[in-house]
Amino acid sequence: MSEGTYQRLWEASHVTLEEVLEKEPSLLEPVPSRERQSFQYRISVLYLYYLGLLRRFNLAYDQMVQPQKRRLLRRLLDGVAGRVLELKDEMVRVDLCETHCLDRVLQDLKLTPADLEVPIPKYFQLEQSSAMRARQQMLAEILARLEPLTSQENLRGLSRTEALILVQSAERARQGRLRATFMREIRKEEERDRRIRENGRQKFSQDQGAIVIQKVWKGYLQRKRIEQDRRVEMEFIGMLPSPNQTARLNVLAQAFMGEESRRTRQVEKEEEFQEAMGKTHESLTETEGPDMKERMKDQIRQWFIECHALTGRFPDYPDEASGGSYLIFADKTPEQVRLELEAQAQESKKKDQEKTKEREKEKKDKKKKKGKEEKAKKPEVMFKVQPSKSIPVISAGHEEYTSMWKSRYDNKHPSQNFDSETLREEKRKQVEMEIRAQVDELMRQELKNLRLAVDKEETRPLKSPKKKGGKKSGKKKKEKDLTPDRSVDSLFEELVVIGLIKKSVLVTLNDYIGDCLYLGSTLTLANKMPMPSLFDIRQNMALYGVLRLGSHDIHTMAPHVRSILLVGPSGMGKKMLVQAVCTETGANLFDLSPDNVMGKYPGKNGAQMLVHIVFKVARVLQPSVIWIGNTEKTFYKKVPKEERKMDPKRIKKDLMRATRQLSPGDRVMLIGTTERPQLAEVKGLCRFYERILFIPRPDYASRYVLWKRMIESQGMGVQLTPSLDISALARVSDGYTPGHILQSIQSVLTERRLLQLTKRPLVASEFVGHLAKLDPVYREEEETLKEWFFKTPLGKKNMKFTKDQQEAEEARLAKEKKKKK
Repeated sequence: MSEGTYQRLWEASHVTLEEVLEKEPSLLEPVPSRERQSFQYRISVLYLYYLGLLRRFNLAYDQMVQPQKRRLLRRLLDGVAGRVLELKDEMVRVDLCETHCLDRVLQDLKLTPADLEVPIPKYFQLEQSSAMRARQQMLAEILARLEPLTSQENLRGLSRTEALILVQSAERARQGRLRATFMREIRKEEERDRRIRENGRQKFSQDQGAIVIQKVWKGYLQRKRIEQDRRVEMEFIGMLPSPNQTARLNVLAQAFMGEESRRTRQVEKEEEFQEAMGKTHESLTETEGPDMKERMKDQIRQWFIECHALTGRFPDYPDEASGGSYLIFADKTPEQVRLELEAQAQESKKKDQEKTKEREKEKKDKKKKKGKEEKAKKPEVMFKVQPSKSIPVISAGHEEYTSMWKSRYDNKHPSQNFDSETLREEKRKQVEMEIRAQVDELMRQELKNLRLAVDKEETRPLKSPKKKGGKKSGKKKKEKDLTPDRSVDSLFEELVVIGLIKKSVLVTLNDYIGDCLYLGSTLTLANKMPMPSLFDIRQNMALYGVLRLGSHDIHTMAPHVRSILLVGPSGMGKKMLVQAVCTETGANLFDLSPDNVMGKYPGKNGAQMLVHIVFKVARVLQPSVIWIGNTEKTFYKKVPKEERKMDPKRIKKDLMRATRQLSPGDRVMLIGTTERPQLAEVKGLCRFYERILFIPRPDYASRYVLWKRMIESQGMGVQLTPSLDISALARVSDGYTPGHILQSIQSVLTERRLLQLTKRPLVASEFVGHLAKLDPVYREEEETLKEWFFKTPLGKKNMKFTKDQQEAEEARLAKEKKKKK
């Protein structure tokens, strides 16, 4: 696509953004609980709008070339992503679950389930590609040095008897293959002789032979014609893929080449812009810098004189924290500045007095309120959106677009070069700030000399703000560094050698296949909590894991989430999701699973040292994912006898302490996986993991997509024929996990079977036999996991809300019956 296309996309996005920003203030107004559904609907609408904006800004930022526009787009992209995460948090707070039924909203906005897909910004990988390659190369070098050692340990000499048995079995297999080949040739010769004898016995006339050939040939032609007509019709209505794959692949290849060429141009234009920024800064400093300096000095001196004439003494110079001499340049007279400073001092005193009075009143009223609160009715719950950190960023970006770029046209910059006038204005402000800092230092000294010379007054020291007693500062205690003399590279190598840092498998979130939940609203109206689909799990991992870890700015703006717990039966792809988060964000993978930690860093302080080194390296080499497989072992209620020697709970306290130290901006995510959460302490597990995602067995829609996509991928582009009934396979495989489905497909689609596809198409019965050999996830096992999930804080809230709704509905029906009587 051309530059004009992305320009129009950017303009259309800002039209939508303006409409969305107008709707934001209404969400800040409190809404009573009886209007919960309307409040939920408004949040869902905004969430879908912001998702669409995120998709558009991502595309525009990835392909737009002009460097100044790209900087604005980046701020907007991060701001919109942060707002999406904030609205997701609000939806969880209102819905009391991680699954949101948006099918009615999609229908009203005339959108499709594809619009629910969370787009992952492409710059997550593109801008970290060099760092990712360097890290992967270092990891590969360390693993390569370890391979000879592991291979020597694994090598074991064979005894004489074992060697003889191995040679005998190989020789017998060779003789058996020769014998089978010989017998196959004999059978072929016998079959050939038998056919010759039968053909000799049957003597047809030429006319009869021609009739038989014509009948067979005409029937074959007619069947082929009907099959072709049916295929054309199915392709026309979109039920089958187009057979012209080469043309489609060529179009995709050309589009990919076009995108790559634009990214190359982006790098070239960015280098030119960086060079121009340096030159502009130098020229402004040399040409306009001295004039700025003298003008500032003159203005400050004039301010000194006017203040001395009004008050009889020289003023206090504003410190750096309040802006320095910026207060003097803000188009205000000295009298106005003095009055403002006095007003601020008075306001702060009044606030302190009011706070002390309020505290005294609260202490007096506490005893009186205790008795009244028990008798008083419960206040009505009010819903209100929390204040946003992202909205100011988005609004500032939209205003900058409106003032600078909205009225400009592309014909002014056909080559997509930077705008020198805009650059010069930005750099002028920066140079002015730098010179102001220098002038402030000089004028503070000059003010000191004036006081000594004119007022015979020594410098008045600036009073530091007093700390209020009785309140602890919100800052966390800084963790003590247990390895101050070790470099990060040496610690990284040590963790790789002992196996705590592992190489992640390259798999994307799109490889986690699943379809949307289409009956969510129906289940909600029936007061039933809808179970999440695999599509919902994929979206939640994109929101909680990928978007937060991919960008420092997004992580700072979004609601802070340190840890995620994935709960589900074996084979549901929990570990795959962990590896997908690492692939999408370029994160390091740390493995703190109890089985992997066993025997490493022994001793009294070994667990503390292990956790400290892992978190230290994870913070420095952000983003990082710390995976804890079978995490129920770390939080066991009672450790089994056979596992007491490995002590799976030894890192629990240090792990919880280190996790609490993570603050916004630390792109470190802990992801735990478990299939037996009922063995762990519910309180400890829920206190440690801030988000709990339950992964049930796949529903029919997800199973249908799984069978279709997996057969196509495992069969290397196999075209599905009508003989293969995917719908029947999806019905039969109820209760089986994606892992079971993949195993059955791999066992059927062997190399030999793939070669036979042209003559013998696939049939559903081939997969059923292999699927029947596997044990499904029985309903009792899933019900056990559901019961545990409803014991979590979010599950308890949802159950209580559902129960209250049912009681209110029963009461309403009872009142209606009484009225009828």
